[in-house]
Amino acid sequence: MASSLGAAQRLFTAGKRLLISLLATGETRLRLAVVELEEERARLVTLLLLSGLSLILLLLGLGVLTTLVIVTFWDTHRLTAIGVSAAVLLLSGIGVAAWVMRLARRRTLLASTLIHLATDRELMEYQRDT
Repeated sequence: MASSLGAAQRLFTAGKRLLISLLATGETRLRLAVVELEEERARLVTLLLLSGLSLILLLLGLGVLTTLVIVTFWDTHRLTAIGVSAAVLLLSGIGVAAWVMRLARRRTLLASTLIHLATDRELMEYQRDT
C-alpha cells in the first residue's frame, strides 16, 4: 500500500513538473512573439515614413525632369516628348508596383517564433518516441 502511494505521489509530481515546464515554454514563446511584433511595428512605421518622404522627393524630381524634357523638345517634337515621358513614367510605375507586390507576399512576421515552436514540437516528438 505504501509503495502504491509513493508511486502515485511520484507520478503526480512528474505530471506537475511537466505542466510547469510546458507553461514556462509557452510563456517564453509568447514573450518572443510579443517582442517580434513590437520590432515589426517599429520597422513598419519607419518604413512608412521613409517611403512617404522618398515618394515625395521622387515625384518632385520626375516632375522637374519631365518638364525639362518637354521644354527641350517643345519646338520640334513636343508631342513625342510628352508621349515618351508618359510611357516611361507609366511603365516604371507598373514595374515598381509588381516589385512591391512580390515583396509584400514574403513572410517575415513571427518567423523566429514559428521556428522555435517547430523545434519544440520536434523535441517533444523525439522524447515521446524514446
